[in-house]
Amino acid sequence: MFVTLHVRGELRGCIGTTESDEVLGEATVRCAASAALHDPRFPAMRSEELAALNIEISVLSPLTPIRPEEIEIGRHGLVVSDGNHRGLLLPQVAPEHGLNREQFLTETCRKARLPQDAWRWPSTRIQGFTCEVFSDAKGASAN
Repeated sequence: MFVTLHVRGELRGCIGTTESDEVLGEATVRCAASAALHDPRFPAMRSEELAALNIEISVLSPLTPIRPEEIEIGRHGLVVSDGNHRGLLLPQVAPEHGLNREQFLTETCRKARLPQDAWRWPSTRIQGFTCEVFSDAKGASAN
C-alpha cells in the first residue's frame, strides 16, 4: 500500500510498503504521515498546504515475476531489484509521464539506483503488480 500526496497537482510525497503486518487503515495512516513529513525528497508539509492537498491511496496486489514483454503500461507497477538495490514505480507513473515499456523499466532501474539497462541483466529481478487506486481528487476514479 502506498500513499501519494499532491499539492496543486505537484508530487509532494509518496511512501508505502509492499508487505505489512498492519491492518490497512493503520498502514494508511502511518504511510500518509510519513509521506507528509518524512519523504526525503521533500521538506515536511506545512499546514498552509493542506487546503490544496490531494491524497491517493494505492493498494497493491502481491508482487509476481514479470517478463518485460508482459508489462502493460497503466496496468502494471514494477519492482526492479539487484543485490541491495530496489526501486518501485506505481502503475500510474508510466501514463502520467508518457513512458513506454522500456522507459518504464529504465526509470524503475534509476529509482533503484542501478544503471539504466540493469533490467536486462540476468541477475536483476523484475516483479509486477497491479493496484486499486483511491483518490480524493475531483474527477479522479479508481483503477
